[in-house]
Amino acid sequence: MNYCDKIKYTVYATEKASFPIMVDNLLKQIPGNESTLRLAFFGTPATNEEYIARRTILRDKVRSQYGDNEPNLSYVSQPPLNAPLILEVHSFIPDPDDIIIYKKLQEYPYVILENADARFLFAGGFQSDVVNKSIGQQANEVFEKINELVKLEDFPINSIIRQWNYIEKITCCQEENQNYQSFNNARSHFYAKTNWVNGYPAATGIGANLGGMLIDLDAVTFKSPYAYTIPIDNKLQVAAHAYSEKVLEKAQKQQTTPKFERAKSITFSDRRLIYISGTAAIRGEESLKGVGLERQLHITMENIAQLTGNAKPVMLRVYLKDKEDYQLSKRLMSEYNLPIPISYMCADICRDELLIEIEGIAID
Repeated sequence: MNYCDKIKYTVYATEKASFPIMVDNLLKQIPGNESTLRLAFFGTPATNEEYIARRTILRDKVRSQYGDNEPNLSYVSQPPLNAPLILEVHSFIPDPDDIIIYKKLQEYPYVILENADARFLFAGGFQSDVVNKSIGQQANEVFEKINELVKLEDFPINSIIRQWNYIEKITCCQEENQNYQSFNNARSHFYAKTNWVNGYPAATGIGANLGGMLIDLDAVTFKSPYAYTIPIDNKLQVAAHAYSEKVLEKAQKQQTTPKFERAKSITFSDRRLIYISGTAAIRGEESLKGVGLERQLHITMENIAQLTGNAKPVMLRVYLKDKEDYQLSKRLMSEYNLPIPISYMCADICRDELLIEIEGIAID
């Protein structure tokens, strides 16, 4: 089978209970006949101290369930809107020719998948001191850890194809700079170590209410001439890495552009998987202001359609600035008749005027 037939994306939810019981209820739902690559939990701790305690509970329970086959794990502090705790699972149904190896760098489990087409890295949960350090300090340390891993496993930095960046209080300012800009500066410094001949990664830069700075990533190196990656532009939008000074003016000082593509595809012979970056109601480089949630949602979905073409979404994640918009967003999304997992999170978005952001994965 093609890679696109074997990779799976699933979202599980649970009813309200104590945190350990909710974790158990979610882990029980994962099928035993698939190789788990990534577990991403989304919840709502009350403080960063509680966040750290719950992250420890998660690590212990996942380690107990999986033993030596421990998947990549992250805990994102974003309030889910359709359940008290949500689990997103990236899994794989291997053929005999697929080799899957579970490894660890310090406390960070990661997964290597290798076959005749490519070699894949599924990693993440990378964090620093979420209590005592600024977002800028955390981001620099997180990228140092990522650099250590990709060098260890012989993945060039420019093999990173998808990155999820969760930033506590993304639009707030610390050390005379906006948190999102501090992250962008650290990312630009890290990315400057290499040439991005096939475009930057697809990426999401989204707010978290707690948890400091957290990064998940996928990387791939190719072994077959029939497997390759290309960046995907949206003709209705300016590429984020080409934004003008006007867009960056709220960032205060030390301005660097966000280094990501609107989407990134991986082709395997006649099949294609598309990583859809965090997408919002932006035309050119300007946000649609004052048009309301419904208009912003439809423009966002039009932008996604521009990126995916004939590919069909297999999973979407919807970020809402205001939790009161959940029911309306859910109703509007139902009009697209997408029989796929869709999760809804309450999260700050990198521009104050944006009410909604959507990311996802599509396959054709």
